[in-house]
Amino acid sequence: MDLALFTCLRGPAALGPLTAKALSFVAGCAVAYAGNALGTYRHTRPRGLRPCAVFLAVNAAGAAVQLLCLTVSHYGLGLTSRRADTVSGAGIGMALATVVRFWGTRTLVFRTEGRVGSWTG
Repeated sequence: MDLALFTCLRGPAALGPLTAKALSFVAGCAVAYAGNALGTYRHTRPRGLRPCAVFLAVNAAGAAVQLLCLTVSHYGLGLTSRRADTVSGAGIGMALATVVRFWGTRTLVFRTEGRVGSWTG
């Protein structure tokens, strides 16, 4: 979702690269939380606002990684084409951010009682 929305906002909507990435992040974050809470981690039953706030913080850290990759590529290296923005922000940045998000979501947001990051059958 993030990549498709970023591409639409960057292309036909003609938004700047950082604005497009920020908007696609917010939409992707909402969909990801719903998918994790209702699907992958449904057995953990997080309650209250704390899991939502921590999930948002973890995803903001991932978005910062993506924005940093995009910023370095677009403004630091001068690679300003739409293709370069897509590769740096949605390719390289997303791969690095996925590692951050997976770790944070599994160990900080949807952890099971007892050990942090433990899996239950």
